[in-house]
Amino acid sequence: MTQSVQLLAEQPIERVAVIGSGLIGAGWAAAFLARGLDVVAIDPAAGARDRLVATIRSMWPALQELGQAAGEPELDRLRFAASPGPDLADIQLVQENAPEKLDVKRALFAEIERFVSPNAILASSTSALLIGDIQTACAHPERCVAGHPFNPPHLLPLVEVSGGPMTDPAVLDRVVAFYGSLGKSPVRLKKAVQGHIAGRLSAALYREAVHLVAEGVASAADIDAAVRDGPGRRWATVGPHMAYHLGGGEGGIRHYLDHLGDSQQRRWEDLGTPTLDRPLREKLIAETLDEAGGRSVDALNAERDRQLILLAKALSSTSGD
Repeated sequence: MTQSVQLLAEQPIERVAVIGSGLIGAGWAAAFLARGLDVVAIDPAAGARDRLVATIRSMWPALQELGQAAGEPELDRLRFAASPGPDLADIQLVQENAPEKLDVKRALFAEIERFVSPNAILASSTSALLIGDIQTACAHPERCVAGHPFNPPHLLPLVEVSGGPMTDPAVLDRVVAFYGSLGKSPVRLKKAVQGHIAGRLSAALYREAVHLVAEGVASAADIDAAVRDGPGRRWATVGPHMAYHLGGGEGGIRHYLDHLGDSQQRRWEDLGTPTLDRPLREKLIAETLDEAGGRSVDALNAERDRQLILLAKALSSTSGD
């Protein structure tokens, strides 16, 4: 363990920065404030501070309902700046949420390092880039990690944590513990991979969903219903490996693979590899908008979030939390 990491490990993380205050950055800021942390938000966009405050206020009732926040948001704990600067001097962890462009993130990490202490952890919310590629621009790459939340970040507990070739394992330990202290459910990748875990699984499911539309098997609405009302509900309680373990009855996963593994192999071999050409894109757009039934994205988000809150409360009550 390096000396800087040792010093950091001895101190609770109480002061954090959020770089980029869009939906993901705002979700992080709300989660940090809900846990009583001091937050510096940095975003160069005009009107970004007012939008961030409004978004945090809109997220707060859900956090209260889930028991993750009490009272009104302590906005006096929130500082705002248009660019990295002296406000970062006492920050212990930076959560970066810049656009998914490698050159942008590499340059931003190098800029942040000009102002943070050598002890500070630099975490990226990147959904597809590898932290090993981002950290190469840093003077202290050992403190760089990926901490990818799942959208909407203020409601869903998953955070996927990974390091690059130069990341100190002790920093990963520290970050996993920190996210856990926020009430998140961090998972640690043994090695970095594009899209992390959930993104790759989501992409695999969406590829087949698109294939089924392209082949005329069912409408987008019926495919969504099949996922939502079938495996989606099951996945809220168990993951795919455990689902098939339970599907094997008393014999568990061994029985399932011995008796149904061949049929699973046949399904894999029959899965599609659609090409998102213009006609297919237009078909997906038309069928998805038809499913939306004229409801705005904001209305759909609100409906989804309400269902997520109800689900989280139900799962919490059954687990005894």
